[in-house]
This record gives sequence, structure tokens and C-alpha cells, in this order.
Amino acid sequence: MLRSTNKKATISMNPTEKKEFYKELLSLAIPIGLQNLLVALIGATDALMLGRLAQDAVSAVSLANQIVFIMNLFIGSVVGGGVLIAQYWGKDDKQMVKNLFCMILKWSFGISCVFFALAMLIPEQLMRIYTPDQNLIDIGASYLRAVGVSYLFSGITQCYYLKMKVEGKASKSVIISIVTLVTDVVLDIFLIYGLAGVPKLGANGSAYSTVAVELIAIVWCIIESHRKDSIHPDLAGMKWYSGSVTREWLKIALPSLSSGLAWGLSISMHSLIMGHLGSDATAAASITSVVLELVTCVCKGISAGAGIILGKLLGQSLFDKAKVYGRKLCHMSFWVGGIHLLLLCMLAPLVTMFFVLTETATRYLITMLIFTGLYVFAYSINTVVVCGIFPAGGDAKYDAVSVFIATWCIALPLALLGTFVFDLPVMVVYIVMCMDEIIKVPFVYPRYRKYLWLKNLTEEAE
Repeated sequence: MLRSTNKKATISMNPTEKKEFYKELLSLAIPIGLQNLLVALIGATDALMLGRLAQDAVSAVSLANQIVFIMNLFIGSVVGGGVLIAQYWGKDDKQMVKNLFCMILKWSFGISCVFFALAMLIPEQLMRIYTPDQNLIDIGASYLRAVGVSYLFSGITQCYYLKMKVEGKASKSVIISIVTLVTDVVLDIFLIYGLAGVPKLGANGSAYSTVAVELIAIVWCIIESHRKDSIHPDLAGMKWYSGSVTREWLKIALPSLSSGLAWGLSISMHSLIMGHLGSDATAAASITSVVLELVTCVCKGISAGAGIILGKLLGQSLFDKAKVYGRKLCHMSFWVGGIHLLLLCMLAPLVTMFFVLTETATRYLITMLIFTGLYVFAYSINTVVVCGIFPAGGDAKYDAVSVFIATWCIALPLALLGTFVFDLPVMVVYIVMCMDEIIKVPFVYPRYRKYLWLKNLTEEAE
């Protein structure tokens, strides 16, 4: 049910409301942002340690990790449908929250099993999608076989993290991420380089440490869910099914899957294109991707926090208040994007000091990082508004449409032509390839102003 109003009073906040807004947002955005940062740091430390070992090691692992990246797109759509959980939590319907949590657990585990099987059975074929270089294929295939077990754990863990955030226990997920980060770094030091009599395993050492930290995370999450005032799965919840509620969940999850796959497969195509432009381009783009993950943690935290906050308000049919909060979040996205842009430009010259790269790869890396400053400005706006505000009330289709047009109809075709037909320079191809987020920005605010996201989904499910 859509509710909106044109009253002027609804577009401003008094001091008390501002304090309430920032307190609630920061209580979610800071822990979620920190968790994203810690997860990104795990990837960054892996890349850094492998980058000190050999350029081909970091390139191969980056390409191999496109498989788990694609898996996480499917898991993300399942968890993204969890905004319905936030609305039922705002409605104080704990039974339905538990039922929906059990449902996304089943979906996530099923998806994880499929990708586990692919990594174990056909790793060489998966690597050949991204690179013709036999050395990179051999390293990446061996890595996939070693890391595949972790896929069975990570999807379930993401479901538990969502539940913690909705319950107001986001700080728990941060503590888990801190412990797993420290564990990963320690294990990487021994397993990658072979210290203290431990065999030197190289890229596979990074895979084994990933399996260990994912196992720690899932066990910890299960233990936390059985504490007082926490929701945990049970047999009744696992057997539960409601056609009307499931349809409402699918209205969010399927568009989220479509947009996630459209965007995520485009990122995977980026790796394919860079892989065909050579090891130097692949290494530089891989490191740029890691830096991007580190820098964008703030906007991802705000986006996730926005979805939960607005979901709770919409679940209570507090439409005017949700509209006020949405406008504030929309404005914040521009400031966050500007901060990200400046930060990335300042980091560009420093990043090259931490990796063993060829002169060509170093030159590519600096240029990529500077241009990515503009990309990340646009990405921040799109992430907060399109991926945070819009899906909170069920407006999930726009993201899929915008990604399809900007990425698959404009940016990627031009990049593919530049790579395989016109043989354009690496940096020209890279800039064209990353124009999609910038193209989408002018259309975001007009869509926001239609207020199609002001819906109570729990009413429509009844």
C-alpha cells in the first residue's frame, strides 16, 4: 500500500528528530560499515601477501574469486529479500521473522551447494572463462578446489549477519569479523610463506585460511543465535510455508537477483576483459578492486542501515517519517561519494608501495585508482539510494533496469569492442568499462521523487 504526502512539514526535521535519526543510522551504519571493512581487509591481506609472493599468484586468485563473487550475488538477492524481515520486525511479529529467516537459510544453503560442486568438479573450465594463460589457470584451479568448502559456510553466515542487524545486534557481527580477520592474517603468514616448519602453500595457503575463518564465523553465529532474545531456526520454521508471504519476498528477491546478476556479471566481465589484456592489466585491476572494496565500506554501511531503518518504519506504516528519513539519506549519499573520491585520489600513489609489480602494471594501477575516484563517487550515490532506500519499500526493479541499460547496453559493449575489435589501449578500455555507474547518476533522484518505495509490504502480504 502506497502512502505519500506533499506536506511541506514532512521534508524537514527538528533537532530531536535529527538526533534520533543520526543515532539510529550510526548504530547500524558504523557496525555494518566496519564489518564490510573487515571482510574487505581479509581480501586485501590475501592480495597483499600473495602480491609479495608473485604477480601471477594475485592475478590467478583474483580471477578464481570471481566464482565466489557470483555466488554471493545469488546469496545477496536472498538476503536482500530480508527487508521484508525488517518490516515484520518493525511490526513486532517475531514468529514471522523466524519463519522468513528459516526460509532464506534454506535458499542460501542450496545455492552454496551448487557453487561448491562447481569449484570441486570443474575448476579448470571455470578459470578458462576468464583467462587463456595456462599458468593462471593452473594456480586458480588448484585454489578453487582448496577454497570450495568455505562456500558451504559463507552463505549461511550472511543470513545470520542479516538477522543480527535487524535485531539491533550488528556489533556482534563486527566482533566476529575482527576475530576472523586476525585469524586469517595469522594463518596466511604461516600457510602462504611456509614459516615455522609449515609447508609453503602459496595461493592454496590463502584458500585454507579462508576455509578456517568461515568455519569459525558460522559456528560463532549459531552459538550467538541461541542466546537470550535472539531468533534461531527450528524444525517448525524450516517446515513453514506461506504462498502470499513468499510471493512478497520474491517480489524483492527476484528483481534484486536480476540487478545483482546484471551488475555482478558485469564485474566478472571486467575480469574477463582485463584477463585478455594481459597479466599486467589483470594485476592492476585486481588490486584496484581490492582498494575499491576497502574505500566503499562507508556507503555500503549507510545503504544497509537505510534499508533496515526505512523497512522498520514502513512496516509500522510511518510513511511521513520514512519520507523525511529517505530525503536525508539521499542527500547524505552525495557527501559520502565526495569523501570517497578524495580518499581514493590520495591513496593512489601509496598503494603501489605494497606490491611487487612490473613497471607497466604499476603505471596502470596508479591511473586506474585515480579514475576510480570518479567511479566511486557515482557508486556511492547509487548504492545508498538505489540499493538502500528503494528496496526498503519494494521498489527493487529499478536497479535491474538501470544496470541493464547503463552496463550491458552501453559500457560493456564498448569495452568489448575496444578489446577484441579495435585493440584500444588498456586504460581507454578500463575507463569505458567503468562508465556505467556515472551514466546512472542523473536518473536516480527523479526516480526517488516518485516515492514508489513508500510501501508497507506486510499489509500486501496479508
